[in-house]
Amino acid sequence: MSTLPALAADTASTALAILAPDGRCLWCNLAGRRLGVGLGELPLGQVEPGESAVELPVRGSDGATMWLQVRCHGVEHEGQPVRLYELRDVSAERQERDRGRNYRWRLAHIEQLAKVGTWEWDVLTGAVVWSDVLLQMFGLPPGTNLDYESYRQMLYPDDVAMIEQTLETALRTGGSFSYTHRMYLADRATLRVFECYGEVFTDPTGAPVRVLGTAHDITAMRRIQDELTRLAERDPLTDLPNRRALLARLDDLLAERRERPGALLLIDIDNFKDINDVHGHAVGDDVLRVLARLLLRELPPATVLGRLGGDEFAVVLPGAHAEDALAIAETLCNATVRTPVPLAGTGLRVTLSIGAASLEPGDTRDTMLAHADLALYEAKNAGRNRARLYLPEQYRHVVQRVSVVTRVRKALDENRMRLDAQPIVDLSTGDVVSHELLIRLRDGEEPTLSPAEFLPPVERDDLIGELDRWVVATATTALAHPVAMTARMRFDINISARSLESPGFGDWVARTLRAAGIEASRLGLEITETAAITNVAAVRHLASTLRDAGCRLSLDDFGAGFGSFAYLKHLPFSTVKIAGDFVRQADHGGADPVLIDAVVRAAHGLGMRTVAESVEHAALVPALRALGVDAGQGYHLGRPIPLDELLRRGPDEWQGNSAVANVIGHPES
Repeated sequence: MSTLPALAADTASTALAILAPDGRCLWCNLAGRRLGVGLGELPLGQVEPGESAVELPVRGSDGATMWLQVRCHGVEHEGQPVRLYELRDVSAERQERDRGRNYRWRLAHIEQLAKVGTWEWDVLTGAVVWSDVLLQMFGLPPGTNLDYESYRQMLYPDDVAMIEQTLETALRTGGSFSYTHRMYLADRATLRVFECYGEVFTDPTGAPVRVLGTAHDITAMRRIQDELTRLAERDPLTDLPNRRALLARLDDLLAERRERPGALLLIDIDNFKDINDVHGHAVGDDVLRVLARLLLRELPPATVLGRLGGDEFAVVLPGAHAEDALAIAETLCNATVRTPVPLAGTGLRVTLSIGAASLEPGDTRDTMLAHADLALYEAKNAGRNRARLYLPEQYRHVVQRVSVVTRVRKALDENRMRLDAQPIVDLSTGDVVSHELLIRLRDGEEPTLSPAEFLPPVERDDLIGELDRWVVATATTALAHPVAMTARMRFDINISARSLESPGFGDWVARTLRAAGIEASRLGLEITETAAITNVAAVRHLASTLRDAGCRLSLDDFGAGFGSFAYLKHLPFSTVKIAGDFVRQADHGGADPVLIDAVVRAAHGLGMRTVAESVEHAALVPALRALGVDAGQGYHLGRPIPLDELLRRGPDEWQGNSAVANVIGHPES
């Protein structure tokens, strides 16, 4: 090469080299010498003149691998054909490409693991790029070219306007956005639910230029949420709206009072306890299911029939006047008495008592319930199998109920409420494993009121929440008593449905125990089966809070509505208390031992203990023990005594429990 071209070549940043046909390096520029590799040793024969550049791995003088991009040109040198090679170190570029490929690989796998797809929308061109994972979630092959119009056709029609409105608002205001929508997959038959999040990116002027988004298939999660909602709002035995859902509909009726009239029916099955006692709880459950279907058929459209609990139903009647409500109630009574419930080889005639109340100015939910309840009371007093409409003169009964609530409130304020303690006894050892604390009104006033007389009116009032907290606080104080601490006594208390639905109640119980320095496992809370199955979500929340704190949780009166048997797995209790209706005659054979055995097996299989209520005579103890029941409670095992008296006794009397052991007899007997 002449001197001038050689000087120009030496100033070039690209390495240049001329090789003879035998591979000898005839010349290279300064950049080539700086590569730090022997050019004659490179496999440059792989590169032919005029072909595309080739990247070759080369070991440098420092032992590290570098990558050279090589391009070959055919030229003449001193009249001989030679090859001129351009060599460029592309190690950094290749490393950057590898990082990009690794990033995309990681992103794709992260999307697969998280089951989240991504998309990018170029606002200026309208082009949308979907990740392969998202395309697969749509039922499309990876790499499918999916434009917006094709995507829009897959969307559920009712959701398109919401999606486009959300995107339009996001483009106008910038920032992040989210929405949930339904869409059909590529087969145009499978409907899925996606939860989407995105963010709008703008140029320096604030104009949107790009949108990044994610989509997560939440179909399974939505099904679970829908099922939990259904469980929280439906009665599991009849599949009717439960108490909570029904009261919510009654609130809607009250909110609509200015637009149209309305009424409420309370329905009670006459002598339903006799049906359970004579035919068994399975038949009683059949009666409830058959009756639910019958009432639905007879009711006019737009009404809401629900089950309040036990054998009590209610109907919300939008648009109905007083005379309409009474006529509908009488129709239900007549249809029920004409339609016997089918039994094996025969039919069971059922009758109803119904109380009706129309919506009046100033009525609240509690007022309407009270009025309908009073009318129901009148229907029963009149001989049952009939309907009655609430009349103003029945108000005296309301006054009486209010009087009871006032009396209980006064007793609570003046510290005249008391707790009695009844032992819960291990049927194998005779040990007292706990005491159930039973509330009593001892205010010295006449007439004396039993819990069955004062609790129902209180449960209709907010006072029940205060009463529950008083019981928890009193039980906690008793657990801290020296006698209770020495004997490591444990107490169980009953909680109302109102406290069950109170969001902060569980946390308050845990704080109360911690403040008193009481081990949480020494306090157990009992929830009736009726309250539990009509408040599944509330029970689950309360149970989670209390069990995290260490408290015990018991399902009380299990079997009162045997249709909830299958829902035992949804209710995280530590103990199941078997209703006394099953226990009282369990030593006489028949259906009761079979049902008790089923409850015991189910409870033990789920890691729960069992307690039999109403153990009233000696022969029940060996019968229950043979069925595997863990513990019992009843007058035969120990009558309730005032809690103060229990705490006055010495700890030795409660550690050995020899007296109770003598009552139940030895396990071998």
